[in-house]
Amino acid sequence: MKLLVTQILLCTIFLDLALHVGLTTSEEVEDESEFNYNARSERGPAWWGEIRSEWRMCRNGSMQSPIDLLSDRVQVVAHLGRLKRSYEASNATLKNRGHDIMLRWEGDAGYIYVNGTQYSLKQCHWHSPSEHAVNGRRFDLELHMVHESPKGEIAVVGVMYKLAQPDTFLSTMMNHIERIADTHGVERAIGIVNPNHIKIGSRRYYRYVGSLTVPPCTQNVLWTIVHKVRTVSREQVKLLREAVRDDSEFNARPLQPLNRRLVQLYSPTDSESESENP
Repeated sequence: MKLLVTQILLCTIFLDLALHVGLTTSEEVEDESEFNYNARSERGPAWWGEIRSEWRMCRNGSMQSPIDLLSDRVQVVAHLGRLKRSYEASNATLKNRGHDIMLRWEGDAGYIYVNGTQYSLKQCHWHSPSEHAVNGRRFDLELHMVHESPKGEIAVVGVMYKLAQPDTFLSTMMNHIERIADTHGVERAIGIVNPNHIKIGSRRYYRYVGSLTVPPCTQNVLWTIVHKVRTVSREQVKLLREAVRDDSEFNARPLQPLNRRLVQLYSPTDSESESENP
């Protein structure tokens, strides 16, 4: 009996550890002090996989992000269907994570629906320049909207921006971002934020399976990159970078090998009346 109790106890401890590891390794690391984006640093992107054992996928993973969306690699398809978004306004907080600015929704902010799975919107954050490239070109900014399914599966919607007119959603965030500049780990409640105000303006999108672009570089992340490149002002990009004070000019991971992964571009048929209006 004593042996049986011991075995049950050990199994319980092992299960708890397994669940804990599964949860922590699927989430983005929020403490920038352990890694950076300096190519010459021992904590730079080339060494992320060496810093902690649970970050080994940053070094060994074969499905890493970001990638270059080269036209000759992309399969144009019409069967994926329009991205189904159903977002709701919800209370949100802003956090300076030391390597980026993150907006986290505290309540139910709605979801996207992909391949029969519902992914709830959790947070969004910005990278500059854009992490993904199109035919070798990186743009000035990239927004990541991070979603999670009930099973812990991750789906990210990415929107890229070039310098021109200000982004209307970021314009509503500027004062809040200024107030958390030079802070680290401090969260600021900013009230109700409606994710529908994040404009996409295109039915066309790229779709592939990749990873988180920061440690632990978890794989099997479902990526949807909006085809249309939107606009952002120079002042908006500058504030997002200077607010974190990480002594780096950028916070974009280098491009990763495609490794024969399938990259699709959803392009509606004529009957679906493609529109790329704001």
